[in-house]
Amino acid sequence: MKTFDETVFQFLNGLSNKVLWIDHVMMFFAEHAVPMYACLFLIAWFTLPRREENIRHLLVLGVLAGVLAVFLNSVIALFWFRSRPFVTLPSGEVTQLIPHAPNTSFPSDHSAASVAIATGVWGKNWIAYSFTIVAIIEVVARVYVGVHWPTDVITGIIIGVLSGCVIKLFSRFIYPITTLGLWICRFGRFSKPTNLEK
Repeated sequence: MKTFDETVFQFLNGLSNKVLWIDHVMMFFAEHAVPMYACLFLIAWFTLPRREENIRHLLVLGVLAGVLAVFLNSVIALFWFRSRPFVTLPSGEVTQLIPHAPNTSFPSDHSAASVAIATGVWGKNWIAYSFTIVAIIEVVARVYVGVHWPTDVITGIIIGVLSGCVIKLFSRFIYPITTLGLWICRFGRFSKPTNLEK
């Protein structure tokens, strides 16, 4: 009987090489999630209303949550090595769409960081929704392209959510970092008053 990992992996990875544009979308998300988040961060930071402090603070929390998630993954990887699917399974049973070093597969750094960032910025705003959509596609894509087992990304999701929640617990202690960013960019309380506010 096949394990949960093999069954789900072969289902998702088996969908690849069927529709070319889907393959390209999944490859893009699997490889470029971090630059995408960086672009979303910059777009949000500089397009929000100048006096919007709270959502900019969520962006800072998201970044720090992502850093914490990757750190936790690094600690786990020191004690737990797991071969990637393209190393473990016969070549005919894996469709590897992107190149990857045969390093430890568990847990997924990309998934942990993506979910942590999305958790950190979560709220009722377009930023949270867009970050969450990217995270969902990214975690599926890592299995789809053949570089992670399903439990790698599931564990990454758990670590990401926990990291985001932990960072939010310390939100008020992190606010000075946000304040520095607001001061540098002249946003929030440091923004110049408009003609209507004079």
